[in-house]
Amino acid sequence: MRFVIVTGLSGAGKTQAIRCLEDFQYFCIDNLPPALIPKLSELCYASGDKIDKVAIVVDIRGRGFFDELFQSLKSIENMGYKYEILFLDASDNVLVKRYKESRRNHPLNNDGNIIDAIHEERERLKEVKKKANHIIDTSNLSTRQLREELRKIFIIGEKFESLVITVESFGFKYGIPIDADLVFDVRFLPNPYYIDELKHYSGNDIPVRDYVLKWSETVEFIKKVDDLLEFLIPYYIKEGKARLVIAVGCTGGRHRSVTIANSIYEKLKENGHTVLITHRDLSNDVMGDVR
Repeated sequence: MRFVIVTGLSGAGKTQAIRCLEDFQYFCIDNLPPALIPKLSELCYASGDKIDKVAIVVDIRGRGFFDELFQSLKSIENMGYKYEILFLDASDNVLVKRYKESRRNHPLNNDGNIIDAIHEERERLKEVKKKANHIIDTSNLSTRQLREELRKIFIIGEKFESLVITVESFGFKYGIPIDADLVFDVRFLPNPYYIDELKHYSGNDIPVRDYVLKWSETVEFIKKVDDLLEFLIPYYIKEGKARLVIAVGCTGGRHRSVTIANSIYEKLKENGHTVLITHRDLSNDVMGDVR
């Protein structure tokens, strides 16, 4: 029996999560009062093989009833029943944006101030988050990506890596990305700009990619970056970091940085990490990477 309690910040994706779990053949209930959890768990466990996967959403919409959650969890623990808590989170900026786009009111928003309601909800949920078995930050996840992470946890049985990594190429002439955590300067590599037949291509094109990757210093650099990231990532996760931005820069952001960013992305993906990629300045200097 897998008995999953889905909770987290309003607007963080609980509705999408419960729909995914329903698609995964879970028996799902939304907005269940916590006081009913012990009775429901008793019924489900007594059903034998009839119900072997259950998911319930318990969140702040329950108002005063939500405060009974820990008492109910203690009750089912005393009954010897196992459960998992899935906690969905997102950054304040993302939550505000989602509420503005949906034009819905936050459950705790009584005076029109969304950010205050979000902060109050975070405070009320902080102890639940500490108790969670799985924490997913959906700030940078699409619905498809969230579904894939849930599939890993609840279908394949893999451990979810709560760190979402973004690899971003950029051009130094346009400035370093302000949200970058790690910045790698690849201007030391041979520049395809100086090859007439390559300068009008980008790092997404095979001729440029092959040129940049053929050098021994490129191969060694990518290997050392991979070793560094595999060393750092577990510690970032341990410290509770939810998002890591790795910026790779060359002069104009079209050739070397794009190729290397793609290589780092593929290696991280191969190593099983949750990773996204973006090329910030790819559309700039379309006629070639400036010197």
